[in-house]
Amino acid sequence: MVGGVPSPPQRSGNQFPRGEGTPPTRSLPFDLTFGCPRAIGPDRSAGGAADSRRMGEQRRRLAVDRVMSLPLPLELAAMEAASVAEIPTGDDWQYEPKWDGFRCLAFRDGDRVDLRSKAGRPLARYFPDIVTAVRALPAKRCVLDGEIVIPDAAGRSLSFDALLQRIHPAASRVRRLAAETPAWLVVFDLLAGARGASLLDAPLSRRRAELEAFAARNFASGGAVRLSPATTELAVAKQWFGAGGATLDGIIAKQRSAPYAAGERSAMVKIKARRTADCVVGGFRYAEKSRVVGSLLLGLYDDGGCLHHIGFCSGLKAAERPALIRKLEALIAPPGFTGRAPGGPSRWSTKRSAEWQPLRPVLVVEVQFDHVSGGRFRHGTTLLRWRPDKAPRQCTLEQLQQKSSRALALLRTRPATGGTARLRPAAPAKPRQARVAAARETRPGRGGSSPRRARAGTSRRGRSRAPRSSGRISAATRA
Repeated sequence: MVGGVPSPPQRSGNQFPRGEGTPPTRSLPFDLTFGCPRAIGPDRSAGGAADSRRMGEQRRRLAVDRVMSLPLPLELAAMEAASVAEIPTGDDWQYEPKWDGFRCLAFRDGDRVDLRSKAGRPLARYFPDIVTAVRALPAKRCVLDGEIVIPDAAGRSLSFDALLQRIHPAASRVRRLAAETPAWLVVFDLLAGARGASLLDAPLSRRRAELEAFAARNFASGGAVRLSPATTELAVAKQWFGAGGATLDGIIAKQRSAPYAAGERSAMVKIKARRTADCVVGGFRYAEKSRVVGSLLLGLYDDGGCLHHIGFCSGLKAAERPALIRKLEALIAPPGFTGRAPGGPSRWSTKRSAEWQPLRPVLVVEVQFDHVSGGRFRHGTTLLRWRPDKAPRQCTLEQLQQKSSRALALLRTRPATGGTARLRPAAPAKPRQARVAAARETRPGRGGSSPRRARAGTSRRGRSRAPRSSGRISAATRA
């Protein structure tokens, strides 16, 4: 770790696709924090010819990376969030919407732009429209932390399916999709400002204030780069959490006194929105190495009476599996699903995808899920309970229809420079151990008490009585 920035991980081989991002050459053993190469010498175990080729690749990579002279490495790890059950409260918390998209760190240095995912993978070739938008900002140097999202055709919610379509090897298809379904970069943190100085060690309260000012000078109204709202008011955060619909993935809470915790979960927590559905068990899969049930295959009926496969549930208790498999094997009978069936072709299909047992549609379970994409659950679901009181035909696809959301309106207002609500002054910075403990207080199953609700003292004009602070939030966040 150098200057508070984790050293970039060493990559082996060519793991980068061609495009606007990092060139497809081997990674160099040098510290991008300062842009200075470490000792580079031949790998004597690889032979003379291989050494020569490797050194040539390293020199080419050096020449390209020297073009970008930012103080932060392209391999900078994004700050991550610990998952908690409830929204934390207190004077040191700032709340933000959790957008349903791809996390992205955007680097700009002159005409050179690079986009990196949370895992450090290049994203620029898949989102040329975002590259163009970041390059068009008046600020010639900056590092932004945000989320890439794509609004649906009606502009009422976000489409994660459209994001997945962008991850395609054909550049021509990516360009066509960029024109048909343009993406937005929703920015929620500023890691290096227009002067190019690193803000990693600054507390969030200062970074947010500088981001507000940066957005007012550089983000055009209705443009592809937009400011994500933030608030210190718990009531506003709860409104976002309850009205997210298909747009928000939940709520993010960050400690305002904490610096940017690259690659750590010590200064940020997430509270994800969860929904439930009653589903028909249309089939099951055996466990991979034993003759017990591995997962339940779930289905819902359409208006025509066809049972469509919409996902699976695998979180079954080990003690219940032997009795459950006997019950399920007694119900084995084709076809199971009369509409869309498991094992269809997709980029994620495996040999086991087609190995499943059909059941008579008589069992109903209630499951908890987070997202719906392409008419099915995006991730595995959690089994809540069996529903013997529910008729299978009552389990319809209507349950997956996601309510419309007004959350996108938060991104349609130009960042304001005046008339803003004041943020509370940040508490003094805490040691890392204290931040970790505070973030874990609200984790489920920890046995800790809930944090005390913050007092909400206000004046007759509805503004906080807290002392004046340099941190601000846009007036649009109060909508």
